[in-house]
Amino acid sequence: MKRMKTYSLSAKDIEKNWAVIDASGQILGRLATQVAGLLMGKHKVSYSPHLDMGDYVIVVNASQIKVTGNKLEDKIYYRHTGYMGGLKEENLGTLLERRPERVVELAVRGMLPRNKLAKHLLRHLKVYGGPDHPHEAQVNISRKRADRRQPAVAATSEKKS
Repeated sequence: MKRMKTYSLSAKDIEKNWAVIDASGQILGRLATQVAGLLMGKHKVSYSPHLDMGDYVIVVNASQIKVTGNKLEDKIYYRHTGYMGGLKEENLGTLLERRPERVVELAVRGMLPRNKLAKHLLRHLKVYGGPDHPHEAQVNISRKRADRRQPAVAATSEKKS
């Protein structure tokens, strides 16, 4: 009987890409699960939960997200100033007007695992309230890498036919 060896992925084998997601008109929770999956790398074949395998994710138009029900008035976010009696609360509607990036960041944070890796993964999330972002060069390089890989796959499939 032939013994099988388990392949363990190393850091040099992990390839990171950049993904841009337009949040306009999307539901907050569904957007957060999609972004969390990309950050963790669950879309990759060689996914390992203990490694940082995910891609960098840019979310644009965060100010145009949608929520269902009465969440704009009922959902409350809490923060503490650090002083005695310094518990501040703010509902989703006012936080979305004031800092729409924070709403998406908190939603994605809630979808990530509760460990040290989550803090590291959140550094790969870039959220912007409007349609513009300063990461155009990284996104273009990531697309060029993907384009270089695609023709090789297409050429080998044509030879088989």
